[in-house]
Amino acid sequence: MTTAAPAQNYGNHRKVISGFHGVAFGILAINFFYSLYAVVTVFSVASVIALLLAFGLIMVMSSARRFALGAQDRVICLEERLRLQALLPPEQKDTIDKLTTAQLIALRFASDGEVGALAATVISEGIENRDEIKKRVTNWRPDHQRL
Repeated sequence: MTTAAPAQNYGNHRKVISGFHGVAFGILAINFFYSLYAVVTVFSVASVIALLLAFGLIMVMSSARRFALGAQDRVICLEERLRLQALLPPEQKDTIDKLTTAQLIALRFASDGEVGALAATVISEGIENRDEIKKRVTNWRPDHQRL
């Protein structure tokens, strides 16, 4: 038996993966600070190499996250352009190409009924901030597949 996902809104839409954001990052952070401590207290080539490796592991982890989010952003842009192409009246379709990546990503939460008007507002007012756009969504369209 599956349980329905809770209603999504601006206050709870961010996704935190405890194993990734908490456990894995926590372990790498502890390792980095211990390696830094070792360099300061017992300076050696080995301690410097350990510090560089600890820093490299944090860089790999943050890069992996950025790469996944970058790929997700590209897919969201494509999905939203296709959705807007299907939903907007012909006289408003020229606004699709005026929307930036950040604007499209924020607009994905707007319901089909309000996305057209909100897109027009975003363009006319020049709203670039994702949070500002998301806060203007009144009928939230959840995205439970985000990374």
